[in-house]
Amino acid sequence: MKPCLFLAIETSCDETSVAIFDEQLHVKANVIASQTKWHERFGGVVPEVAARAHMELLTPTIAEALSIANLSMKQIGAVAVHHGPGLAGALLVGLSSAKMIALGLGVPLIGVNHVHSHLYACRMSAGREIFPCVGMVVSGGHTILFDCESALQMKRLGGTIDDAAGEAFDKVANLLGLGFPGGPALEKEARLGNPKAYSYPRSFIHEERLDFSFSGLKTAVLYSIAPPGEKLNLVKIDTLPRANMAASFQEAVVDVLAVKCLQALRRTGRKRLAVGGGVIANSCLRDRLATECSRLGVELFVPQKDLCTDNAAMAALAVEYWKEQRFSNLSLDICSTVY
Repeated sequence: MKPCLFLAIETSCDETSVAIFDEQLHVKANVIASQTKWHERFGGVVPEVAARAHMELLTPTIAEALSIANLSMKQIGAVAVHHGPGLAGALLVGLSSAKMIALGLGVPLIGVNHVHSHLYACRMSAGREIFPCVGMVVSGGHTILFDCESALQMKRLGGTIDDAAGEAFDKVANLLGLGFPGGPALEKEARLGNPKAYSYPRSFIHEERLDFSFSGLKTAVLYSIAPPGEKLNLVKIDTLPRANMAASFQEAVVDVLAVKCLQALRRTGRKRLAVGGGVIANSCLRDRLATECSRLGVELFVPQKDLCTDNAAMAALAVEYWKEQRFSNLSLDICSTVY
């Protein structure tokens, strides 16, 4: 099979990203156009705003990626696109553009699952085979455990029944007046606090079910600020023991994520753990998983930090489909939900 250059598009949520890579997983460009300025005044991602921003940002982002890679569009041999899960309007922008490019160039179109790509980012960072393994994707929209037989064979073991971990980080950061995006801001604040100051709930931690729930934890933080029946006073936030709340919340999330990973490893008998998604950029979570895996003799794979958050380079999962000649046709549709 002759060498191939891939152009990949990511528009599943609020990051407009375009990457170029080859069949050896060498990334020649990975451009991410942030939409933070569009969403920060709302304290979260607004789907309609995200879709409109993708329409504005995608064409110049493609041009920038080609320029960085010093390539022309005519040199592209395949087009990869995350067609789900994600925000429907945002996904449509990326998928429609990918179809037009593939059709115009007369090259294969490869639709890729955005969640599976987060785990493939671990493979890219490792530079070697990581499958079979237990995989956990923990991000703003997803908290899911998988039994991964290979890069293309992933069986869902469990997931969140309400808020994803990243969503909980953002909402609690907003409650504490830390701004958007909330994850990095809350982690920074937590470094100043005592993680034992508040006894926040850890849902399902003593159960064997491989599911997550963070809505109760979020509510517990809210009640720390304003007890039940008391109106939330935003002026009061500046006088709160905010660092202690942030540290205690973060500790509760990390405890749950670590315990469920260990349960999944025991259930499957796997000796490798791969964790992807924006929340794995959190240093506290990385350190806890590294400690637990070292104790158990389990290999831990996490992506380099620039491959944790939503980006197009992780769509290099398309290379695995390309090797098997498994291409998508132009009737490919978005899949806005996970399963």
